[in-house]
Amino acid sequence: MSFTRIVTAASYLPALVVDNDQLSEIMDTSDEWIYTRTGIKRRHLATDQNTSDLALEVAKKLLANSQLDPADLDLIVVATMSPDAATPSTAAIIQGKLGAKNAAAFDISAACSGFVYALDLADKMLADGQKSLVLGAEVLSKLLDWGDRSTAVLFGDGAGGVLLSKDADQPHFLASQLKTYGDKADELSAGITFPQPFPGQQHDYSCFQMNGRAVYTFATHQVPQSIVETARKAGVELGAIDAFLLHQANARIIKQVAKRLDQPFDKFPVNITECGNTSAASEAILLDECLAKGMVKKGQTIMLAGFGGGLTTGSLLVKL
Repeated sequence: MSFTRIVTAASYLPALVVDNDQLSEIMDTSDEWIYTRTGIKRRHLATDQNTSDLALEVAKKLLANSQLDPADLDLIVVATMSPDAATPSTAAIIQGKLGAKNAAAFDISAACSGFVYALDLADKMLADGQKSLVLGAEVLSKLLDWGDRSTAVLFGDGAGGVLLSKDADQPHFLASQLKTYGDKADELSAGITFPQPFPGQQHDYSCFQMNGRAVYTFATHQVPQSIVETARKAGVELGAIDAFLLHQANARIIKQVAKRLDQPFDKFPVNITECGNTSAASEAILLDECLAKGMVKKGQTIMLAGFGGGLTTGSLLVKL
């Protein structure tokens, strides 16, 4: 019997960087207003790239890092709330462009918890010796109302991911908890489509809508609980966890979660200042940055925690 491990990580951000001062030119806001409330200074935005384009860049990096051929892949899972289309899936587009002819491919829609959901599912799906790409990718800018400062200032575009291989001789995925609060679905939504009365031909969808206060309360209460329960399942004390890689939604949320867990804030890496909220891509991008900078290392134990639309939470304890 073998176990799943993370072989390598990668990320990709679009070239265009838009700072808070630039946003203040098109809406009633300011750098001070945005930064003090969110911790965001800048975000990357796609111009002529869609979600699959960003994810494809990550997939290519992962294959190059691991010296694998696309035909070696058995599974491709993409977590996204901003797919290229309702169908084909973003994962299918990537599978075709890579030439990963042996890989099953599909998307997961769990918003900002999507990357954790995708990792947990891929771990359980892989057979001995199989390999998978697990990607989080978003072009959220196409879902934004640039006149709504309550949402438009928060989000950025980007992609990240990992290559998984089920060939380890000891467990690396130690415990997980996935939870959905569908009764709170209206608190955060985007891309809602509407029935078109026959023979109507106009198709429309909604931009981001969010009850910021409710989502803040949800995150600061449910995320610590999810993390504690996941650590308990694994029999690991919180103090023994080397780093907590949380979804980068708001710097104030991350600080409050650290406080509720009674863990030092330096164990909670933050990159929201430069990237904004990239939804399902955020933890994957953060993981790649932390590995590249030596902030987390192979052999360490990390907690990945996502939270957001659904509403959803997802926590996964992993030994790198």
